[in-house]
Amino acid sequence: MNIKGKLAVVVGGASGMGRASAEALADRGARVAIIDRPGGVGEEVAAAVDGAFFAGDITDHTGIEAVLSGAVEQLGGLHIAVNTAGGGIAAKTLSKKGPHPLTDFQQVVNLNLVSTFNLNRLQADAMSKGEPDADGERGVIINTASIAAFEGQIGQVAYAAAKAGIAGMALTMARDLGSYGIRVLAIAPSLFATGAVAGLPEEVIAPLVAGNAFPQRMGRPDEYAKLAVAIAENGMLNGQCLRLDAGMRFGPR
Repeated sequence: MNIKGKLAVVVGGASGMGRASAEALADRGARVAIIDRPGGVGEEVAAAVDGAFFAGDITDHTGIEAVLSGAVEQLGGLHIAVNTAGGGIAAKTLSKKGPHPLTDFQQVVNLNLVSTFNLNRLQADAMSKGEPDADGERGVIINTASIAAFEGQIGQVAYAAAKAGIAGMALTMARDLGSYGIRVLAIAPSLFATGAVAGLPEEVIAPLVAGNAFPQRMGRPDEYAKLAVAIAENGMLNGQCLRLDAGMRFGPR
């Protein structure tokens, strides 16, 4: 896919890996709409990339449908969707406090997995209405998993389950959407310098990344964005979850 002139939506695009992806896509000539929670810097980020900002909560599944529809309508279609919004909690299956609260597990799965699927089904529908390019491609969906999907640490049971679901959807969804010319992939980052983690002092970061093969540092948001761009540009990438982890393998703690 030639990104120049393409229409892109970045969910979670006001900060971190989403913001870097929005900026990278805009730099390559895409028209970008950013969807993120209200009250942040989304409007500023969108203005900086000559794009549009739409406020929405991905866990409001009905509401986000209207928000996404508005973004697609303003763009005039959809070719690229990057979904980075999510989060987790720390809680064991069983601890001294008792069993893992079921509602907490459900909330994490809803935030990460159910909300991602809801976005995907709507994004795919929007993409399917566009004209295919010379290769028959209409769009690409890029979701965000985590290496916790494969080696979740103690206390990550809800987060690991949700991210494993995102990784597991990639091939099946790619097969579902292949006849429409839509590709589906997921990126599984390790520790990246985003959010509260970005402000950690070096003495705290060093042991966290000591297990990296190379480089022994946290990932940078622009490195996620570079992979998202590469996925969009390379039509043979499809139906898989790509680790972006410097050779890291999470230990149990």
